[in-house]
Amino acid sequence: MGIVPADAAVRSARVGRIMAGVTVAVLAADQVSKSLVLAANPTGDVGIGWVSVRLVRNTGASGGLASGHPVLVTLSALAVTAVAATFALRARSRGVALCLAAVLGGAAGNLADRIFRAPGFGRGGVVDWIHFGGRGGSLDLADLAIQFGVLGAVVVILASGRASTASEPRHQEDHP
Repeated sequence: MGIVPADAAVRSARVGRIMAGVTVAVLAADQVSKSLVLAANPTGDVGIGWVSVRLVRNTGASGGLASGHPVLVTLSALAVTAVAATFALRARSRGVALCLAAVLGGAAGNLADRIFRAPGFGRGGVVDWIHFGGRGGSLDLADLAIQFGVLGAVVVILASGRASTASEPRHQEDHP
């Protein structure tokens, strides 16, 4: 058995094209938005209300974890991207597969930052630029795609579990 099971959603040419489109669209939107923010080079918080633009370079994992070890974080990001690709390719449900394609695009976007951005190959920082008011950290479109993709996949899985449970016949025990 290979990485892609016979009943995987990606086996459908249409689903495969849509998944590739979602992945590339997320990756492109993430990289273009980061390039635009870097070109604008905002200083401080720019925005109104509860959301603003704040340029942050995160060399660590989520929340700055392991920021002193960028090569380790890059290798971890590479592993996460590979796992996301594997799950997306193995998903049997079209909905789950499309959500995981968004996760894959986001993971690839952040991995691209770590590999190709300053200060150098494999030591780059992710360009986070969306900041929510209060005590929230900064994030980017890749992070949003990852979070909403995982949430969407979980919702689809739970919804399909309930639908299959509801469609199963109920067996009543015979009582004398």
